[in-house]
Amino acid sequence: MYGVLLAFKNFKYNLGILGSQWAGLKYFKAFLTDSSFWDIIRNTITISVLKLIFGFPAPIILALMLNEVVHSKFKRIVQTVSYLPHFVSWVVVVTILQKLLSPNVGLVNDIRHSMGLDPIFFMGEPRLFYVLVVISDIWKGVGWGSIIYLAALTNIDPTLYEAAEIDGAGRFRKITSITLPCLMPTIGILLIMSLSGILNAGFDQIYLMQTPSTLGVSEVLDTYVLKKGIRQGEFSYSTAIGLFKSVISMFLIITVNNVSRRLTEVSLW
Repeated sequence: MYGVLLAFKNFKYNLGILGSQWAGLKYFKAFLTDSSFWDIIRNTITISVLKLIFGFPAPIILALMLNEVVHSKFKRIVQTVSYLPHFVSWVVVVTILQKLLSPNVGLVNDIRHSMGLDPIFFMGEPRLFYVLVVISDIWKGVGWGSIIYLAALTNIDPTLYEAAEIDGAGRFRKITSITLPCLMPTIGILLIMSLSGILNAGFDQIYLMQTPSTLGVSEVLDTYVLKKGIRQGEFSYSTAIGLFKSVISMFLIITVNNVSRRLTEVSLW
């Protein structure tokens, strides 16, 4: 928290944080009036919302599918394979993407060439950037995210399923009438946490996937802060942006938590 003072100071190396003059809200105003402010906010929210829409249900669907698998050995193999990408660095994941999608030696473009199609520079296409971000994020996190739901599924009383079978309920009916309702508290808590982090688009992934041609759709708050703070040495300005993001995130989690508590009785506190 001591470092947060930078956001309100005209920081000078020779004076240090405490010795530098107070700047008030100068850097917050500078960010809010920056010509790239709305573009950065739009990119950040767009990527986060797309990940939420397509990425949030993915672990739930995988957990439900695994829960229906009867063959235990096959189930363990699928679980292991789906978990592994979580432990792979984004550096490795993006490198694999670059190799697969390279316009010159990439496997995908080799297939396109054999079909008589022109190569595409996938990593440099702004219209494909969001697609690649969402797909790679789901691939990397779906297995790890399903662990929580699989753990919640083990707490469901088996007698509920037995009673449903006696009443003639099929698999789909048991999922919709028993499994999903029992998962709703877990889903609600994780959704609240996801919504509160709507300004966290995923720094590692976005920064590594950025190319000069996609900056218009890929520059998000975290990458902007890094470039301003580390590359350009504007520590006060970048600290102000980070504090701005933290305050908005805190406001979001309080708001979403209160709304969820009133509507569904599911909340963090």
